[in-house]
Amino acid sequence: MSKATRQDPIVRFRSLFDRAVATGMEDPNAMVVSSVDAAGAPSSRVVLLKDFDELGFAFYTNYESRKGREILANPQVCLNFYWRELGQQVRIRGQAGPVRDDEADAYFATRSRTSQLGAWASQQSRTLESRAQLMARVAKFEAKFLIGAVPRPPHWSGFRVVPSEFEFWSAGTFRLHNREVFEKLDGKWVSSRLYP
Repeated sequence: MSKATRQDPIVRFRSLFDRAVATGMEDPNAMVVSSVDAAGAPSSRVVLLKDFDELGFAFYTNYESRKGREILANPQVCLNFYWRELGQQVRIRGQAGPVRDDEADAYFATRSRTSQLGAWASQQSRTLESRAQLMARVAKFEAKFLIGAVPRPPHWSGFRVVPSEFEFWSAGTFRLHNREVFEKLDGKWVSSRLYP
């Protein structure tokens, strides 16, 4: 690995991500997003990374969902990728902020019409009495948006996580794993190693 790659965690992440995609595994962009509620209790769920660059890591969700409400109240989050096929894991801590409306609109337009309607129909994280209740809501929005494009719901958008810390974990023999942490200090990434 080149020195430049070692010292730039986003470049290093891209290299690992590309390797994960090349394996043909299902959903190499799947990541665990952890947030905390007002009492400090953590909550985790798997979502799909939709974009990343030097500005951060973007995913999309219903802002009225549990994760949406928690992140809007406390933007400190943690992302975790685990690629078993590579024996690699990446943990990213950072601060989440809303993506721009034009970014959310552009991504929403790429989703299938059924997924777009689902974004309108689902009252995500709220109690659902029955599957029939959900399907009735889907039918309601199918009728509402019968003709033309389905607009993005006002409560549906994305978050971009601006990283402040990366940890790269590589599986080692006899559980003597390799761990390297990158922390952003004074605008520069500083790396250190951790015991397994």
